Amino acid sequence: MSDHPYQMKRLKTGAFERRFSLAKAGFIAGARLAGGAAGSMFASPGEREEKRRRAMAEQAQYLVRELGKLKGSVVKIGQMMALYGEHFLPDEITYALHQLNDDTTALAWSTMESVIREQLGEKRFAELEIDHEPLGAASLAQVHRARRKSDGAELVLKVQYPGVAQAIDADLNLVTQMLRLTKAVPITREFEEWLSEVRNMMHREVNYPQEMETTRLFHSYLKNDSRYAVPRIYPEYCTATVLCMSFERGVPINSPIILGLPQERRNKLAMAALDICVREVFEWSEVQTDPNFGNYLVRLADKEGEPDRIILLDFGAVRDFPDDLMALARGLTRAAFHKDREAMLRSMKGFGFFDNMSESTREGIVDLFFLAIEPFSDLSEVPPEVLNATGDYCWARSKLHLRATTMAAKSAASKNFSVPPKELMFLSRKLMGAYTFMTVIDAQIRARPLLEPFVGDKPAA
Repeated sequence: MSDHPYQMKRLKTGAFERRFSLAKAGFIAGARLAGGAAGSMFASPGEREEKRRRAMAEQAQYLVRELGKLKGSVVKIGQMMALYGEHFLPDEITYALHQLNDDTTALAWSTMESVIREQLGEKRFAELEIDHEPLGAASLAQVHRARRKSDGAELVLKVQYPGVAQAIDADLNLVTQMLRLTKAVPITREFEEWLSEVRNMMHREVNYPQEMETTRLFHSYLKNDSRYAVPRIYPEYCTATVLCMSFERGVPINSPIILGLPQERRNKLAMAALDICVREVFEWSEVQTDPNFGNYLVRLADKEGEPDRIILLDFGAVRDFPDDLMALARGLTRAAFHKDREAMLRSMKGFGFFDNMSESTREGIVDLFFLAIEPFSDLSEVPPEVLNATGDYCWARSKLHLRATTMAAKSAASKNFSVPPKELMFLSRKLMGAYTFMTVIDAQIRARPLLEPFVGDKPAA
């Protein structure tokens, strides 16, 4: 089979060509911003600010277009900056980075074949029939279906693009340099620490041996629970840059097929999805920090009485957290569950992020936690319009995601609000991702029983 005419032979991972492209983009954006500032020197303060924001938005869009052309880890770095950079980056840059598309032009089969053959060796390679057309192509890897000749086992191979892992550090340095050149981002200690975390996240994304072990771990957690499916790992076909697992059939979790299911079936999927989140925090201390819907599929039940199953696919963003942060998350959740304001304030003590706040800002954070726990409450204080005829919590009606985001933005706008620990940022993103999913499928449930086993005891006085 010949290569598809629209496929690429290779990614540009060479240091010089990427450095030149990004440096050029940064200089151009910085010069345009400086020129715009000079041109508005005699305008009123309001006009100057409006022109500045408009120029920033235009240059951010330009920078994102240039990043998108380079593919590889640059795209993933940009996406991570958008997802976790709201406390550091101007809104215009965050908005533009959110538009970076992870779907990318596939590498040609002739290139991927040589990579797979080299990684597996001739003997293992010969044991498989591999589809030349990829199932999907993203910024760091592409996925090919395969069949083992000896027993017909259906597999998928996640194959990392050559040179991508080696380019991460250089790419991150280049993107940071580009942001510096634009003079759009203040380079503070917090910003440097955040960049270091982005670097760590990127290296986890390409650490396939670690992802293999995490996939096995979650498989062991859930193997006896018929609500979930986790791919089985085939270690004999796994290497540092190839991950082989069972092919799992399913439909996207936000597809019209799922959204068209009867309310009762959607409610069961919602409870299963929330249950995973609760167990990650309270039982396993292993949290999937990427809220992307693409990390999940649903296998619809073939027979009446069987459950629809959530298929968990991607474990590259799973991470464990320090014990003190997990204790904080659990303590705050327990206090919010019992509507115990004093216990929540006690849980915050000793953490610089909270200790450095004014009392009013800290009280605002408590109110935010109480709002976030609303679906897990006894629903006695929930606005009547949020409940259905049988008293279940209606996520779409509640607009909880928007209310929580608005309240969080007000807290962050306070001059007494310090930058939260990166771990709390991950957990809040996880929570917002789960809440968005509940809203999209219009879950109408009572979630309190999911948390009760873990936080049923009242906080100590």
